[in-house]
Amino acid sequence: MLECTVMSKPRIFVDGHAGTTGLRVRDWLAERKDIEVQVLEHNSRKSEAARHESIRAADVAILCLPDEAAKSAANWAVKSGTRVLDASSCHRISEDWIYGLPEMHDQQRAMIRDANLVTVPGCYPSSFILLVRPLLAEGLLSSDIPLSIHALSGYSGGGRALIERWESPDTDLQKITFEAPYALGRLHKHVAEMQHYTGLVSAPQFIPAVGPFFCGMRVQVPIHRSLLRSDISGIDIWNVLSEQYRDEPFVKVSPFVDGESLDEWSLDPSIFNGTNTLRLSIIANQQGHLLLVGLLDNLGKGASGAAIQSLNLMLGLEETTGLTRYEQSI
Repeated sequence: MLECTVMSKPRIFVDGHAGTTGLRVRDWLAERKDIEVQVLEHNSRKSEAARHESIRAADVAILCLPDEAAKSAANWAVKSGTRVLDASSCHRISEDWIYGLPEMHDQQRAMIRDANLVTVPGCYPSSFILLVRPLLAEGLLSSDIPLSIHALSGYSGGGRALIERWESPDTDLQKITFEAPYALGRLHKHVAEMQHYTGLVSAPQFIPAVGPFFCGMRVQVPIHRSLLRSDISGIDIWNVLSEQYRDEPFVKVSPFVDGESLDEWSLDPSIFNGTNTLRLSIIANQQGHLLLVGLLDNLGKGASGAAIQSLNLMLGLEETTGLTRYEQSI
């Protein structure tokens, strides 16, 4: 008599499911029938013993925690032999961790698939790296080029503290009709990540700002004509990026355009909210300057979507599993 073996579903523990990234991860995994998702009840979600045991019992632990808590949880996972997806910023350039950006280069998916320790990219760096890295690899930009980044995010990008500040009636920030720069005097934690994975000799100048909306993101990288070789044009850069991401399910390259053809809605930072889509654009100026732009949901492709892409790869599943409903065309 033949015996029927029932394969158990992979057990996924989301540690920190009450935070902004954790909530989105939990919501996007909720309808999955191919995995078992575990979160702790409210009364025990901060219990170190309960968290430790849940990580030990999981096949993959997704850490949606502040940096210091993520370090501790990752150490528990390593000792328990549990695979880890860390959405904090503390392991993003660590040698023992694999960067969870599948579109970064041809071998990245295989590296994520085989890894025990995967670090989820930051929201700002995802756009910057995917815009700049191929251009350096193909020699269209020099590795010593001085680049700057002007980026606008919804206030959820700063986590609970920034959300509370922007939503507090005491600050009146919801009445702001302009973007508000922040962290201008600080070495932002995303800068090392941007430099490390593009191969830039010098760290880019990063100028982040927050707007009076919950989520959404626009990342702009201006390139002055003088920084380009005389034989390099905007269409050359568009061709490289278009070819690089031609078959990507979640990274789209919009048609090459002159800046004169854009209107007020063309670069809406919230256009891909609720999706796992990242759109890249190359915009030309008559003087030869270029503007590289990435649009995405900082809580979607910028955080939770990237985590789920990597989770699917780690589990040997189709990368788009559970995410196609959060894809949007350009």
